[in-house]
Amino acid sequence: LQKSKILRDMSVANLFFEPSTRTRNTFEIAAKRTSAKTINVDLANSATKKNETLMDTMHTLKAMQIDMFVIRHKQNGLPHHVAENIEGVSILNAGDGIYAHPTQALLDMLTIRQHKKTFDNLSVAIVGDIRHSRVARSGIQAMKTLGTTDIRLIAPETLHYKEETPGLERFDNLKKGIEGADVIISLRMQKERMIAADIPDEQTYFENFGLTPEVLKCAKPDVILMHPGPVNRGIELESSVADGPHSVILQQVTNGIAIRMAVMVILAGAF
Repeated sequence: LQKSKILRDMSVANLFFEPSTRTRNTFEIAAKRTSAKTINVDLANSATKKNETLMDTMHTLKAMQIDMFVIRHKQNGLPHHVAENIEGVSILNAGDGIYAHPTQALLDMLTIRQHKKTFDNLSVAIVGDIRHSRVARSGIQAMKTLGTTDIRLIAPETLHYKEETPGLERFDNLKKGIEGADVIISLRMQKERMIAADIPDEQTYFENFGLTPEVLKCAKPDVILMHPGPVNRGIELESSVADGPHSVILQQVTNGIAIRMAVMVILAGAF
């Protein structure tokens, strides 16, 4: 992607209260490629460690003439709360708790569209830690909006949603769940969000829900395999699958730059 000067008068602050490689860096690259001034707030050494409230931190940064905040936080709904309480700035949700990851959903939809002609006839299988996945929630919402009706959730019982999921078919058998699938989205097992009793044994999990070349044969021959990262090899995916011909995992990362550039430009009112 070529560099643009469209946001040359904007200042963007990245506030990541949770670890991130792909999202934080692609947001930074996206901001720089639109010529925005980028600040990566060092939260480990910020006044939040001295009991300054998050909102005081945000107001302080706004006083420094920051125009846009990119926020990742473990608390559900935190970016929305900030947006409701600070005027005159744009807020971008880079992932909040287990609730939402909007730009991940957008880049995933772009990746699917690059390989599949339509969304309404797709069979999509989501495999893994669905209960704790903001990626799954945002992805399901996006696919439903685009017309996908065959969405399957495949996980052990402890990692399925607790609530009812109308219109979504649940499976606890991997091969049956991915049968005839056009798209498989594998999810990371998020141990940091689980209570001890819910954490599956890794070897048992891989034996029952790990994607291997043999398992992939149950899906369509042209199935694409997606994963939001980071990938836990030997738990969610065999390396030969993660690096194999069906994998579009690195394409997802690349698409994240374009999507986040577009979102920033639109939010800034420059489009």
